[in-house]
Amino acid sequence: METATSQKDFRRLEIIYKTIFSACALFCFIAVLPLSLFYYTFLRIVVFIAAGIVVYYFGRQKEFHWVIVFGIILILFNPIFPIHFYLKSIWIPIDIVTGILFLLLVVIRLQKKEIPQEIIPEIPTQSKTFSRDRIIKTSSKKQ
Repeated sequence: METATSQKDFRRLEIIYKTIFSACALFCFIAVLPLSLFYYTFLRIVVFIAAGIVVYYFGRQKEFHWVIVFGIILILFNPIFPIHFYLKSIWIPIDIVTGILFLLLVVIRLQKKEIPQEIIPEIPTQSKTFSRDRIIKTSSKKQ
């Protein structure tokens, strides 16, 4: 029962990741169009959160090349201390490359991660008893 739950949770989490990263890629491609300041603030927040998820996820997997790439994206799209390039022509390639990187996560990287075929549940260890710990009843007959 526990392995089925773990596999189901893994699938559910994978679907959530793919949805978030696909949405971020779409938002980055839409950012190429001339839009209001509200949209670009929204884009910073969404991409910042998604890049943070990627950094955390791949940091735990010890795949540091993805951590470095999305760490740079995390810094560029930081909504708390924003980096302003002031020219749309500088942000357009950054938005396109960021969108492509999120699509790469969805298409290439996350499809390679397979569900483990057998998840071995952890068996609780039982304390080993020794003969010196036992109370042995001796039947001595007094006559």
